[in-house]
Amino acid sequence: MKHILKIFPMHIRNELQAVFEKLRGIEEIRVRVSQPIMFLTDQGEYFFCTGNGYLTKDSKDAYAVTTHDISDMLVFISRYSLFAFEEEIRNGFITLEGGHRVGLSGQAVFQEGWMHTIRNISYLNIRVNHEKKECARRLIPHLYRQPKSRQSGIYNTLLISPPGRGKTTLLRDLIRLLSNGTAEHTGLKVSIVDERSEIAGCYRGVPQNDVGMRTDVLDGCPKSSGMMLLIRTMSPQVVAVDELGSKEDVEAVAYAVHCGCSILGSVHAQDLEEVKKKPVLREFLEQNYFERYLVIDKQENGERSYRLYDAKQELLC
Repeated sequence: MKHILKIFPMHIRNELQAVFEKLRGIEEIRVRVSQPIMFLTDQGEYFFCTGNGYLTKDSKDAYAVTTHDISDMLVFISRYSLFAFEEEIRNGFITLEGGHRVGLSGQAVFQEGWMHTIRNISYLNIRVNHEKKECARRLIPHLYRQPKSRQSGIYNTLLISPPGRGKTTLLRDLIRLLSNGTAEHTGLKVSIVDERSEIAGCYRGVPQNDVGMRTDVLDGCPKSSGMMLLIRTMSPQVVAVDELGSKEDVEAVAYAVHCGCSILGSVHAQDLEEVKKKPVLREFLEQNYFERYLVIDKQENGERSYRLYDAKQELLC
């Protein structure tokens, strides 16, 4: 959390450090002008109060963020040069050291129909990077093809989950395990198209997360063009992408499958039924691009469970 702490204003940094040391399970930190600093955790929401730095469930006593606080944070986030991060601001986020990501919102400026930049930034969403190694270990045996199969490697696999259920965390660990290999399986060459810097969490081109020894990362590139580029240049056995959803993504998946690569991807949906209701995503099912569908469920106590389906969308386990 030290990389997150140092982007906050100096006058509250020491008190926030005490909060970071005590509070566990932080998923997001929301900073909004004239509103309290909000910590979203796996145990619910908390608000920050000054005066020995404590947290409360009651927002009326919380510290209210000022425009100067936001300005100071933007200076620290951009390392004193917002101009150097013009492209990142246009995309709506900046990646910090440690793989944490800061989402930005404010006044959108359009030129010739395209968003040119965001001005008067007044809202920050700090998404805390979580690496949970081995969380995918029990799933790995279900993804490899059977020894007698005509093809090697893994089944084309699609992770299905709404936001907030650990989809990217699981995807990241699957990539790491496939890349490093296991006692039963040799490691595979994996290429990641990390459009939003969420999987590898690259900072200045260097992954902040462990994505495996045989993994190559293309950071900040649109998924559709990035998949095709990596297939031509890095000869991957597995192409990994997060949050598929556009028509161009479907075409890129088809291209990869026809090139003999395995696909490890994810989509935002509640379950297979919701995938069927979305026109673009439904094409994944109709064209049988994927052979395994992994639906992620979250229990009330925060534990995750999984349902695995085959190409015919029949439950395997």
